[in-house]
Amino acid sequence: MNASTPKRLRVDLLPQPGLTYPDVVLVVDVIRATTTAAAFLEAGASAIYISAGLEQARAFKDHDVVIAGEEGGLMPAGFDYGNSPREALEAPVTGKTVVMATTNGTRAAHIAAATAKHVLLASLYNAHAAARLANDLATEEVAILCAGAGGQVGLDDTYTAGVLAEFIQLMGSYDLQDGTLIALATRRTYPDPLEPLGLSLAAKSLQRVGLEADVPFCARVAASPAVPVLEGRVGEALIFRRYQPQRAGAASSEG
Repeated sequence: MNASTPKRLRVDLLPQPGLTYPDVVLVVDVIRATTTAAAFLEAGASAIYISAGLEQARAFKDHDVVIAGEEGGLMPAGFDYGNSPREALEAPVTGKTVVMATTNGTRAAHIAAATAKHVLLASLYNAHAAARLANDLATEEVAILCAGAGGQVGLDDTYTAGVLAEFIQLMGSYDLQDGTLIALATRRTYPDPLEPLGLSLAAKSLQRVGLEADVPFCARVAASPAVPVLEGRVGEALIFRRYQPQRAGAASSEG
């Protein structure tokens, strides 16, 4: 790409089979998978494995491996943790691998990983750090892929994409795609992040199972520098580790 040509800033409001990504993808499932993944790394986990499903996650369980995830919002049978970022941040996981399997975020991460050079897990919780890293890594495009909920566009993820897009625009010159304009308009509609997150289908689903206290946590903006970056695979699971500046060469050459 010519140095004078602006990079593209793209937002896909739902994961769709057949989508391709030539460069950097920020995967967003703000309530709650991508928030929880960052919280586990903040708590000291050595790696996050994004599993293809619940049974695949169970197969990884070991003394140095814990499994976390949700089914209908609740912790599946035999798992060590649910999908709560509040729980993840306090979990004794230092030096351990955390295998995660969730309803929406897992699918989006796997779609991004099929073609992208770099895949990052982003949320409001790590929004500034994730946006900065995406801008630094990108040579032609930053794409933000929203997980949605139940096959529908999610207000929470669309809003989060708008926050990320705002941060990214502060760092460079970008050509904005239509999905990006929709996300930015959503961001401008709600000054307080708790409002769109609280109105979302994902939040209402948590309320039904008594986990609505996770929503304010997910609405925290730029509270963490922990950015999960795809480094490879083991079987069908995607391996994410916390980005470290001194490991920039490894992070840009794998995944």
